[in-house]
Parts: sequence; structure tokens; C-alpha cells
Amino acid sequence: MKSDKIENFAKASLGTEGDELGPVEKSVVDSISSQEVIVANINESFHDELTFGQRMADKVAEFGGSWRFIIIFVSIMVFWVVLNTVWLTQEDAFDPYPFILLNLVLSTLAAVQAPIIMMSQNRQTSKDRLAFSKSYEVNLKSELEIMRLNQKVDEIHKLLIKESKK
Repeated sequence: MKSDKIENFAKASLGTEGDELGPVEKSVVDSISSQEVIVANINESFHDELTFGQRMADKVAEFGGSWRFIIIFVSIMVFWVVLNTVWLTQEDAFDPYPFILLNLVLSTLAAVQAPIIMMSQNRQTSKDRLAFSKSYEVNLKSELEIMRLNQKVDEIHKLLIKESKK
């Protein structure tokens, strides 16, 4: 009975036409009826479901977007070019100018690293959507609870006015 009253209140407050609320709204109404908390730590629940490959992709993306990676990467490139330029004066340089092997390594690195970073970004987008959805539920529940409290305060106010007139 109490659930029906809350559901009717929610329908009226949300301006819902028809008999049914949406799944998110229904979930919020149920949480109000059962007086349960709907706040959840998205980070824990999201990261617990990641596979080993997804965790590795996140680590690669994290390292690939760091200053540490840039410094190591530039150092290796400078070392490669200097080493091959010095060896260029001799005839046994393993990658003489125009550094074709270095170009191949850089292209391969970019070809592998880009999709891994994209996978990590897609997962972050999914996590953000989940967080926004949870935030919407919490905000909706808060608004409905505040509306209910306002309604109760108005009822108490009316009762007090009636009592004062007696």
C-alpha cells in the first residue's frame, strides 16, 4: 500500500503519463519504498569487472600518456640517431640515415599503442555513463524525497492552522 502511494506521488511529481514509470524511475521509487540507499562506489564495481587484458590496456594507456614515457621515448630516439650517425662514418651502421628501421619501429609503436589507448578511453566513457546514470538516480531520489517532505510539512502546517483556529 505504501509503495503504491509513493509510486502515485512519483508519477504525479514527474508528470508521467500512463501507468508505468521508466525502469530507472521505478528503481528509485522502490528504493524510497524500502528505504534503501542507492549510492554506490562506481570505481570499485567497475574495476572489479575488468578482465586482465582490459587492466593491461589501462596500464599501457596510463604509461603512454605520461611524462616518464615521453622522456624515455625521446632519450631512446636521440640515442638511436646519435649512435647511428656516429657509426655512419663507418660502414657498418645497422640503421644508416634516413633511419628506415627507426621509422618502422615508430610506426609499429603507433599502430599498437593507438588502439590500446582507444580501448582504455572507451572503457572510461562507459564508466562515465554509469556514473552519470547513478548520479541521476541519486538526484531523482533526493528530489522526490524533498517533495515528499515539503508535502508533509504543508500538511502539518494546515493541521496547525486548523488547531489554532479552534
